[in-house]
Amino acid sequence: MPFIVIIPARYESTRLPGKPLKDIAGTSMIQRVWQQASKSGASRVIIATDDERIKQAASDFGAEVCMTRDDHVSGTDRLQEVANILALKGDQLVVNVQGDEPLIPPAVIDQVANNLASNPSAGVSTLSEPITDIMAFRDPNVVKVVANNQGMANYFSRASIPWPRDGAQDDSNNMASAVSPRRHIGIYAYRVSQLNAFVAWPVAPTERSESLEQLRFLWNDVAIHVEDAIEQVPGGIDTEQDLEATALLLS
Repeated sequence: MPFIVIIPARYESTRLPGKPLKDIAGTSMIQRVWQQASKSGASRVIIATDDERIKQAASDFGAEVCMTRDDHVSGTDRLQEVANILALKGDQLVVNVQGDEPLIPPAVIDQVANNLASNPSAGVSTLSEPITDIMAFRDPNVVKVVANNQGMANYFSRASIPWPRDGAQDDSNNMASAVSPRRHIGIYAYRVSQLNAFVAWPVAPTERSESLEQLRFLWNDVAIHVEDAIEQVPGGIDTEQDLEATALLLS
């Protein structure tokens, strides 16, 4: 089933103001994200922004741009506004590609879209990867996900789940082999009908506690499909150090 990629891009960033327009080895971050997304099987790739500077830059390199409000509290809300503006049908598949991931592999964009299309009982799909380092397992900034044997998420948490009762590490500080925690990778595919429902629901208690908006779907009994990414997904860019490291890789 055809899918659309939407790339939310905000100019304001606490740690890296003007982040989407930052130069990475001669090309802006947002253009690099757009180029990667354009290599996927998406029928359209749209940059969603509330900033005229980003709109102008994106238009200059040939991207389709949709202007949105500036009061959205999450990228999911921004996606829903774009879907509403474009009058997308409820069964349309939309993939949210973060605007600060210039190295995202096109294959994982296709993967998350195909997974949702292949699982009609799910309203959302996302990806994960194994956690092998004990420090990452205990880091609240690393979001963990536990899924059932059907590949549907049971829960997402900043806590260390599933917690191994009999210990979590060996002498080398690696995860014990019997433990198989997964890090959540923040790429999502949605059915537009679920985006419309999401913005109508109040914030879920679990969502408020963990500060994880995907928990609103689980709270409202929407199945989220999870699968390990078929390619490694590099982390996004949050700081000047991240920017410099990515520039070195691409120069």
